[in-house]
Amino acid sequence: MKKALFYAAICISTVGSTSVSAKPYASKPSITKTPYGEINGQKIYQYTLTNSNGMQVKVINYGATITDILAPDRDKKLGDVVLGFDSLKQYLGRDNALLGAVVGRVANRISNKRFTLDGSEYILASNIHGGPKGFDKQVWSIQELPGKEVALKLTYFSKDGEMGYPGNLNVTVIYTLTNNNELKLNYSATTDKATPIVLTNHTYFNLAGNTEKVSGWQLSILADQYLEADKDVMPSGRLLDVKGTPYDFTEPKEIGKDIAVTGNGYDLSYALRNKSGKLALAATAYEPTSGRVMQVYTTEPGLVVYTGNHFSERIVGRGGQHFTKWGALCLETQHYPDSPNHANFPNVILRPGQIFKSETIYKFLVRQ
Repeated sequence: MKKALFYAAICISTVGSTSVSAKPYASKPSITKTPYGEINGQKIYQYTLTNSNGMQVKVINYGATITDILAPDRDKKLGDVVLGFDSLKQYLGRDNALLGAVVGRVANRISNKRFTLDGSEYILASNIHGGPKGFDKQVWSIQELPGKEVALKLTYFSKDGEMGYPGNLNVTVIYTLTNNNELKLNYSATTDKATPIVLTNHTYFNLAGNTEKVSGWQLSILADQYLEADKDVMPSGRLLDVKGTPYDFTEPKEIGKDIAVTGNGYDLSYALRNKSGKLALAATAYEPTSGRVMQVYTTEPGLVVYTGNHFSERIVGRGGQHFTKWGALCLETQHYPDSPNHANFPNVILRPGQIFKSETIYKFLVRQ
């Protein structure tokens, strides 16, 4: 008989760095706001979203960054299931590998830092993650949204020519914490000139509530193909079948089973089965010690899987916890990397008069 999944109803009593005891009754959804620092005269705040079950999501307006997600385990104790830091100074430092941030204007890679659009060639500041001052390094406007479920609206205006990209781009991301323990990410954007746009969130998940290796987790991905790429993870343009490779997660499989075969760990893009543009399940991760399950739903055609291959104990995160190689799992929903340079990839060009829209949901459950 299959083990049941269920939502755990909880209420926070005190907040700690790893886990929190919880009372078995519901609380009223709320949003609180606290000062988090300042960047060049711009104030940074941390907002805490709490749903009716006591689950929490914390967000700062630097990089539209998700700093914390406190979700229940099978014993109804809250644990922080994402990697993060204790201070704004650390988020501004060299050890911050885009933890929890929105990445753009084009997430992931662009070959040779250039692309051609409508006959014009554009040369970029970098070939990766939107450039050295991409969306993850910007201060976003932020406001609370009224409603039955707690939500934040963050906006950013990216000027024509920023990091080499054409067009004035207005970007919005809405984070909603539902009372079903779902974190919804709704992106939208408009432009006054044709431009590529690929947005994602770069949260590093550890469902155990610590920084230990994710090797014992079970992962399944609704994808039969992945993108062939070189040693720098730059796509060739070809899609390869996962069957018979270490990249096959069409059935639940321990992440550690084939991770050593991959070389340094998992860092690749999957072509999801769903290409309808409608919301659909993309992946499920299960951490057996805590019983936590995370389901990922998205409208995007691609999923990047990354296992924190560059992490080491030199990096000190929240609560003094040292990071670990393979100590986190990124499941980044997005269009394919280097899409502007591959006509066979799904379109990423946004034009004036169009509205870019994308939705991703991270849904947290518990398996007994």
